[in-house]
Amino acid sequence: MEKLSAQLSRLYLMPGNLPEDRNGQGLVSLVSAEGLGRAIVIDFPKLRGAAAEQHWLDLCAVANALQESFGFPAPAVSITGETGYQLWLSLREPVPEGDARRFVAMLRETRFPQLELPISEQVRLPPALNPVSGRWAAFIHPGMGASFAEEAGLEMAPPVHAQLAFLEGLESIEKTQFFDALVSLKQNETAVDLPRAAAPAADGLLLKDATLEDIVRHLHAMDIEPTFRHLLPARN
Repeated sequence: MEKLSAQLSRLYLMPGNLPEDRNGQGLVSLVSAEGLGRAIVIDFPKLRGAAAEQHWLDLCAVANALQESFGFPAPAVSITGETGYQLWLSLREPVPEGDARRFVAMLRETRFPQLELPISEQVRLPPALNPVSGRWAAFIHPGMGASFAEEAGLEMAPPVHAQLAFLEGLESIEKTQFFDALVSLKQNETAVDLPRAAAPAADGLLLKDATLEDIVRHLHAMDIEPTFRHLLPARN
């Protein structure tokens, strides 16, 4: 459990804030008293009247857009213990809460006007028992996300080692990456208008059919200038 707490702190919590620091409702604050945070958690609740898997497809579309357009690392995905999902973005350095909210608001306005994209500043850190449903919230493998579309909760607590495995390989968004993306959205410079994802990739959320332009944009996001000196030999 200590290793899991360490990963949660590494990815999402402000220095000095511990996973055990929960309020009376079992929630942990992601925002410091100074108004800074290192996590953006976007909620995807199941909507009345929508198709059974629509909230999952919406999450996939947003996750793919963040990775393809801005070069963000893959986010974590969790089920809430009720009927919804959450997308967890980790920031390597704290940013003002207002900038995090502004980023999501502009993402919605420019790319996903049909979605609400609410964000949570107080969260029930997985794994955690949801007091309303009596089921467990947990981090999940993205390839299994659609299987929780009807009921996004576990009857039993998930194994700690499995939760740890979902987090250990995750990376955080660099501060320059985040603010470059913020500027791009402000200038309405998003490169493509992505369609809704038809289905999540089996081994992650990032789409595999990246174009040369996608690759160059991703390298630029990491401050790498591609030269493409090495060419594949021509076929006979």
